[in-house]
Amino acid sequence: MKKIAVITGASSGMGRRFAETLREWGSFDEVWAIARRADRLEELKESVEFPVRPIALDLTDRSSFDAYDALLKEEQPQVALLVNASGFGKFCAAMDTPLSVNLNMVDLNCQALMAMCQLTVPYMGEGGRIINIASVAADQPIPYINVYAATKAFVLRYSRALNRELKSRGIGVTAVCPFWTKTEFFDRAINSDEEPVVKKYAAMYEPDQIVYRAWRDAKRGRDVSRFGFIARGQSLLTKVLPHSLVMSVWMNQQKLK
Repeated sequence: MKKIAVITGASSGMGRRFAETLREWGSFDEVWAIARRADRLEELKESVEFPVRPIALDLTDRSSFDAYDALLKEEQPQVALLVNASGFGKFCAAMDTPLSVNLNMVDLNCQALMAMCQLTVPYMGEGGRIINIASVAADQPIPYINVYAATKAFVLRYSRALNRELKSRGIGVTAVCPFWTKTEFFDRAINSDEEPVVKKYAAMYEPDQIVYRAWRDAKRGRDVSRFGFIARGQSLLTKVLPHSLVMSVWMNQQKLK
């Protein structure tokens, strides 16, 4: 039986770094790299230590789940690792963001992640691990990053509960909650022709810092991974402070009305 890793969002950002650092988790017969851009997936063959199978799928299209499910049934692999790194956000008022964009965000950040987990788990055995990319945004309501933060709250809670549900099967789930991280995320999140929503970044981390911390926390069996003092401190504060106050602080910090 072929031992594989499955990584969504593998064409860039943290998904790509997870693929390129897979040796941190173990050895694999093949890596199934999933994203929309086939050419970027092909590039992974040059930087990933294990054989890469590029799988060009748009996970906002439900037919992609059927294609993935059919591939699993045909190959019957042992999935030792699933990394859900697909996702995007928009920095804009919810009512000013096209409905199609908001729906697309929910589809990718929530629906696709849940579908990938549900379709993959039957092919995972004891010792298997799921790593889902959430965000520190999951800890609080954030005006003007509203829908994105709400989707990441879903990812965090779904992942932690799923970790408990799969414990008896020896499968673990880790939700990774990065702070601001230097990836292509901002290319899509920011409307270049408008005044930026985010004017102040308390910290900006490199993808490697987030990814290597995630590997470490996954090995330790932790259900949540947060890198950086600021990220952990903010998470703590959002648990003890009223969210009305947290939102006011955010609005004042970013000079939003």
